Amino acid sequence: MLFSKVLHPLLASACLANALVTRQERSHNAPSPKDGHWVDTWVSMPQLTEPANLPPAPYNGSNSVFPNTTIRQTIKTTIGASSHIRLRISNAFGLTELPITAASVALARAEAGQNKTGASGIELSTSQGITFSNNASITIPPGALAISDPIPLSVQAIQILSISLYLASGQQGFAITSHPGSRTTSWLSFGDQTSAANFTDASTQSTAHWYLISALEAWSPRNSKSLVIVGDSITDGRGSTTNGNDRWPDQLFSRLQSGNANLKSIAISNQAAGGNRILADGLGPSALSRIERDVLAHPNAGYALIFEGVNDIGTAVSTPEAQEAVYNRLVQGYKQILSRIHADGIPVFGATITPFGCLNSTLQAYSTPQREVTRSRINEFIRNSVGKQGGFEALVDFDRIVRDPTNETRLRPDLDSGDCLHLNPKGYKTMAEGFPVEVFARFRDGVSGFVWMRW
Repeated sequence: MLFSKVLHPLLASACLANALVTRQERSHNAPSPKDGHWVDTWVSMPQLTEPANLPPAPYNGSNSVFPNTTIRQTIKTTIGASSHIRLRISNAFGLTELPITAASVALARAEAGQNKTGASGIELSTSQGITFSNNASITIPPGALAISDPIPLSVQAIQILSISLYLASGQQGFAITSHPGSRTTSWLSFGDQTSAANFTDASTQSTAHWYLISALEAWSPRNSKSLVIVGDSITDGRGSTTNGNDRWPDQLFSRLQSGNANLKSIAISNQAAGGNRILADGLGPSALSRIERDVLAHPNAGYALIFEGVNDIGTAVSTPEAQEAVYNRLVQGYKQILSRIHADGIPVFGATITPFGCLNSTLQAYSTPQREVTRSRINEFIRNSVGKQGGFEALVDFDRIVRDPTNETRLRPDLDSGDCLHLNPKGYKTMAEGFPVEVFARFRDGVSGFVWMRW
């Protein structure tokens, strides 16, 4: 018989193992389609790791990364899993094979009674080995993805899990897949520590990145689905608290959990990365090149939100000609994204671009009058496209939610992280509170896949 562990809400730090997890016998049967379906409960957008974001020495060797290394990483789920979860590991940007020797998942040990990510310890009684097609190890080819077997684990919403990966030989070369902007502490240690309660080896180091893991799927009731957010550093949480999980999507999910049953069934998939653009690769592949991978290839995505464009405007030359060109290309880019997502019957919400005006142009290089003209024009396009055939189904007007009422080209001073572009945790809370959650009920049944944009 297999054993599953049922995770309960945090009752008291002194009795975490008993309060949060109990074991019960379970049959060998896989999840039945009658019982539910797979939905992402957590994601991170895969990226090619830049040299500055490779793991620290000695985990970054002369010709390989993570030799004889266990990587322990914590994640915060969104919706719960009624009986099973499964893990996705990505070698999307690897140029060599990615050999995973062993993997495990467990409930992270809360530190000082706080339900936060970033802990190196686990509740050992909850640890389970992860298998891939009934094998404890797997070698993932360059550019490929691995999905684990279903793991019999019943998880509550907003649960902190710890995932440990051991690479005996490491990955050859230095082209590896990661998500640098995790805002979460991860841990590295030599040897196979996948079953260790804590990392006590002298080699242990921490780093604020996620490596190799790209999604955790939850077997959830059939009414559950996800909101996939395609975004940049504002959605990735620049300016939020490390291990605090106070990005605006995190705070939106907490708001959904306080709503009705339909709102509680919506997961959040944060497919954002700092510096991301719609039209061109930069820090991560462009939005136009990753829609299939980051939205359509994920199970039971029910809604999509496009909140990008600021980096396209900000990195284009600040001349009328260059900004006119980027405006026209962005409009076409939004329409292309809409056509591709609508083809799968998924409603798409459009978010306006938030202000980046700044008195000190050295503090915020994006801040020029010509770029502000383009931002305003793009926002009007987004607003005016709502309701048109093939346009955005609904508007999320983040611009109006966070702009300074005395100067609409700037963020409200109390919401600004200090660089005139990214928000602080209060700003992200304001975004979450301003999100029009009624749109989920309006478009719960999806949209027609036939699109002909004649506008």
